[in-house]
Amino acid sequence: MTHGDLLGLPHHPDKPAPVRMYELLYSSLASQLLIAVAEIGVADAFGDEEECHVDELAKRTGSDPHALYRALRALATIGVFTEVQPRTFALTPLAATLRGDTKGSMRDLARYVGLPARQGAFNSLVYSLRTGRPAFDHVHGTDWWTYFAAHPELSALFNKAMGSMNLMVNSATLEAHDLSGVRRLVDVGAGKGHLVATLLHRYPEMTGVVFDLPHVVAEAAEVLLAEGVADRAECVGGDFLASVPPGGDTYVLSWTIHDWNDEDATTILRNIRRAMGDGGQLIVIDEVLPEGDSAHFGKFEDIVMLALLKGQVRTEAEFAALFENAGLRLKEVRATQAATSVIVAVPA
Repeated sequence: MTHGDLLGLPHHPDKPAPVRMYELLYSSLASQLLIAVAEIGVADAFGDEEECHVDELAKRTGSDPHALYRALRALATIGVFTEVQPRTFALTPLAATLRGDTKGSMRDLARYVGLPARQGAFNSLVYSLRTGRPAFDHVHGTDWWTYFAAHPELSALFNKAMGSMNLMVNSATLEAHDLSGVRRLVDVGAGKGHLVATLLHRYPEMTGVVFDLPHVVAEAAEVLLAEGVADRAECVGGDFLASVPPGGDTYVLSWTIHDWNDEDATTILRNIRRAMGDGGQLIVIDEVLPEGDSAHFGKFEDIVMLALLKGQVRTEAEFAALFENAGLRLKEVRATQAATSVIVAVPA
């Protein structure tokens, strides 16, 4: 993967540097267009039709036909939509992910990325570079989690977006790591329990614990019931900075540890080490940064952490150090089809 691929633009090393820089400076427009067409529901507006004229799409989405055409024409250059006839478009596999009714939908994630409260932090990224502190706190006068707790409608969209991310990450994880033989799995920071539900379907001998904040696991109980696995799953509310449920032989931290700085991450890991006993294992599902100039999406995800939270995306060496401080030992790192890896730690 090249640097250009990560930013949605082709990489042409023979271009003059000023031309390439010009393109890079404008590359954020691709993201802004994706957010806009997701917000107005363009992909959903196709319905069951394979292709649709832009005038009809505009009518269905309440948008201006010529403005919408210009947006779809631009997105088609990066493989999102395709103009099959003049002013008539069809969905591509990438565009289909912006439908709200499809497996692997990214529509809620796109809408979340476009939240003005979130984007405002990136407009003030200079503050983070100068201070090392989250620009979000500087812009809004409070931290990320407190802000969302005070804005339930934004919190609901965030949870939906993270659900979309978790489905993608968890699917890749299932293909990369065999959990046969696991007796009792505890998902720490489990959200609404989708990973536990998926694993219980895949491994009929397994039982699971969904552990998260009390108001979150209340919704998880409904998910587990709807998935038909509630008889093998338990929902436990609590704070993983204080303790985690004991008795599991496998603990999972999925797409979570990068939200926290080293001090808090070590606290979470120590609580898991205390709960698992001497025969358990911890599986961390997260991005692992390569050293040097190697391209990796996680290096940009790390800037999201810089702007919004106090966490960071880590290298393998940094994970090893965290584990060591928590009484654990890094056993294995295995890449997946997603940007994440499966990181296995065991008691030291």
